[in-house]
Amino acid sequence: MASTVTSRRKQLGNELRHARLAAKMTQQQVADVLGCTQGKVNKIESGAVGVKLGDVRTMLEAFGVNGDESEALMSLARASAGQRGAWSGYRSVVPHWFRTFTDLEPAAVEIMTWHGERIPGPLQSEHYMLKQFTEFGATDVTSLVRNRLDRKAVFDQPQPPYYRFIISEAALHRAPGGRAPAVMLDQIEHLLELDRRQRVYIHVLPFGARLAAVPNDFTIMRFPDRTRDFVYIEHSAGGIYLDDQKDFQLFVDAWDRLRGAAMERQDTRQFLKEMAEKYRVAMGA
Repeated sequence: MASTVTSRRKQLGNELRHARLAAKMTQQQVADVLGCTQGKVNKIESGAVGVKLGDVRTMLEAFGVNGDESEALMSLARASAGQRGAWSGYRSVVPHWFRTFTDLEPAAVEIMTWHGERIPGPLQSEHYMLKQFTEFGATDVTSLVRNRLDRKAVFDQPQPPYYRFIISEAALHRAPGGRAPAVMLDQIEHLLELDRRQRVYIHVLPFGARLAAVPNDFTIMRFPDRTRDFVYIEHSAGGIYLDDQKDFQLFVDAWDRLRGAAMERQDTRQFLKEMAEKYRVAMGA
């Protein structure tokens, strides 16, 4: 399974949190030992910031962790202290709040995502991307497209995550910038091609699905190690990462309801083929 500095840092934070709780210490008590704020300790445990090796050793001593367990955590601390992947050149256009997501995407064991009005990034065809970024008025469309294409490498890993997509029927009608049969035909043909890949599952939620309401877009990420599972929610000003267990379960339940109302894979394939034919007819009109 792929491993990144971000995923290792989150794993270290989780291990330190478990050790603190086992030692029956509060975050404030740890902060007093380190000579920092309680907020800094909370960020270390959540993996939001890196931590000095000396501080890790001090924390382990305070927790009474020694021997092989201490050495294992120090090794993890050294690995998590590596430099984050370069965010320079064409990669610099990725917003800071989205970089954690893209760092962790290859390390996940399962990703479950719901999108109501647009095609999610990993599933977008290049034609759809170009139209979307152009309509946004982006100044560096080429870099944005290259970054989005880079994300598709997650599908080509030796052991890719199980990537499960639920897409509203609305996303298959709403082309970037308005009516664009050629763009949507290209996009739907691309979806049909991706659906043949290992561990990629695409389900359409039809307009007639029996649901009380549909939620805003969200993505659930699960990990094979002790990296905390989380939910990612994007909005106009940035992105939110939720890893509280109660919040996480609320979104898992929401995804399960959507999945229960969505089409099965075979029905989705047939639906996509029929939509593709409609767009072909529209292009010839």
